[in-house]
Amino acid sequence: MSVIVDSMNRIVAYACLALSMSLVGSYVALSKPLVAALPVFLLAWLRFGIGGAAMLHWLKKPADEAPLTPQTKRLLFLESFLGNFLFSICMLFGVSMTSAVAAGVVMATIPAAVAVMSWACLGERISPRTWSAVGCAVVGVTLVSLSKQELLAPTSIGLEASLAPKNGLWGTFLLLGAVFCEAAYAVIGKKLVGALGPKRITALINLWGFVLATPLGLWAAWRFDFAGVATPSWLLLVFYSLAASVWTVWLWMAGLKTIPASQAGVFTVFLPVSAAAVGVVFLGENLSGLQALAFGVALLGVVLATLPAKR
Repeated sequence: MSVIVDSMNRIVAYACLALSMSLVGSYVALSKPLVAALPVFLLAWLRFGIGGAAMLHWLKKPADEAPLTPQTKRLLFLESFLGNFLFSICMLFGVSMTSAVAAGVVMATIPAAVAVMSWACLGERISPRTWSAVGCAVVGVTLVSLSKQELLAPTSIGLEASLAPKNGLWGTFLLLGAVFCEAAYAVIGKKLVGALGPKRITALINLWGFVLATPLGLWAAWRFDFAGVATPSWLLLVFYSLAASVWTVWLWMAGLKTIPASQAGVFTVFLPVSAAAVGVVFLGENLSGLQALAFGVALLGVVLATLPAKR
């Protein structure tokens, strides 16, 4: 009976991880109009504010939960600072200095970074099959990125041309920083789920995110014309806030309670897969043969990561 219960718990945890990353991919694909309608720092501040308002009742300590220790408080701050605040800054500015293709290739290393950091910081034993799953995830997402067609603006004149390689190098470093932040988010999350419940973790790190984003958010809101934002954009903002601050984080933490962080990192492949699916179904984009092959390789990694181990 215990084996059946354990198997069911793992299946539920896998579903939570997959759904979390799928939601991330869907709101990334659907939130492009938000970036055009709202400044980035204002968008981040409103996201944390709306998400926090929806989770006020999650902040209260459950009766069966131990009080926060100084170490847990530090981990909560780091989880929000690295996983929410610093990741967003490194990602946004890194993409602005490089091409989207280059950004996708760098970000494809997230599963491998999570596995290495889990081994180094958590002492997780990583089986050869898990390494194979990580390899499939990295190769699949890399192929997805390389298959994208992108028109790059020419920078062959004067100072702009001389600064382009330097900007590209800085952009790559920033993207590598984003990879580190995402890996740290998975590893720190694994430590936190041993002390707190997924709902309270979600609410507390969102609260820290709101505090960190408030100065820049107020600065962006000072002269912004809120009346110029259309009603559909406000509705999309509510969905984005709930998905990014509430649902995806809670689902990810719920999955981490059962699954090792190194194995959970493989599920980040659902982000580009779901983003592409939204693009094809709702935005009228085409799916090439190479992209379909790439998604197949990436999903093979998930299959390898989730197959039951031999007893």
